[in-house]
Amino acid sequence: MKDIKRIVLTGGPCAGKTTALVRIIEHFSSLGYKVFTIPEVPTLYSQGGWNYLTKNRQLYYEGERAILETQLALEDSFLRLAQVCTKPTLIVCDRGTMDISAYMTPEMWNDITQKAKTDSNQLRNRYDAVLHMVSAADGAEQYYTTATNAVRYEQMTEEGLRIARELDKKVIKAWTGHPHLRVINNNDDFNAKLNRVLTEISDVLELPQRIKVERRYIVEVTGEIPESIESDITQTYLIGEPGCEIRLRRRGWGSKFVNVHTTKKKISAHEVLVTERQVSNNLYQSMLQQADPYRQTIHKKRKSFIWQGQFFELDTFLQPINNLVIMETKGITNHEDVKFPPFIRVVEDITGNIKYDNHMLALRK
Repeated sequence: MKDIKRIVLTGGPCAGKTTALVRIIEHFSSLGYKVFTIPEVPTLYSQGGWNYLTKNRQLYYEGERAILETQLALEDSFLRLAQVCTKPTLIVCDRGTMDISAYMTPEMWNDITQKAKTDSNQLRNRYDAVLHMVSAADGAEQYYTTATNAVRYEQMTEEGLRIARELDKKVIKAWTGHPHLRVINNNDDFNAKLNRVLTEISDVLELPQRIKVERRYIVEVTGEIPESIESDITQTYLIGEPGCEIRLRRRGWGSKFVNVHTTKKKISAHEVLVTERQVSNNLYQSMLQQADPYRQTIHKKRKSFIWQGQFFELDTFLQPINNLVIMETKGITNHEDVKFPPFIRVVEDITGNIKYDNHMLALRK
């Protein structure tokens, strides 16, 4: 197939998707890409008179089923358009198929997807990346508004903000398991949030990026972490040429696993090229034969969560070291303060300290 990438832009209510879509079209069109955007299908139905808050359960069911069928048909139609384009093509979906599941019970979702002859795994795998923009209702309440969407039901009230935050987390949970799910923080500067979207898409397109330094801390957990997503990570480093880091990661959520092969190649002092691809279980087992003999396999438990609009990953290492807990922030700008949760005690700021990079921690002593 020709060079086509399909990306979902999603998020909770009032996350900035509309503005981000405009910026995406402008930015990547100027780089020579043909950019197609697929409109938000649930909004089309709401504007047409359907209401997901209806008390008519059959009307609700048929509406959700129609939304999924329309979403699939639109995506397939735009894929056919992309296949006859002469330029490299980017298809951006304003929400994707799995967003629909956040608004119904698992039983109803299973019934609807079976009728569409598909399932959640197949639906996630339709896309090359999923970018979730955090709702302004979580950490940026002063910017929350319903003015840009006349059919939004999460109003600017305490109850409306609570519902918006819950929806935000339900949508992230729906997409959990996708190998390139990225959560885009709220920022004091909204342009920084938009730039993070452009950076993540550039990674998917395998365009060289400036080396990013995420803030990292050795921490101690002092209380319960609310509404976190837990996963188990096994990370093996493979033999590669000098200046090239090759990582094979298996990440599991319960009985579900995703394998991702990642290559990071430094092409200058300030730029790195990152390539990611999902691999099958058979290929994963085969690639393990290429393990770097000078590095041990890393095993860690991860808890991912949002606190006041900022996204955190909390890694508890089990092998080759233990009693080490590292918390990493995602997408917080240099001038912005980290909103440390009350259940976290910072032991040491290790931002930029390569001694604690996973690649270094794996080194055999």
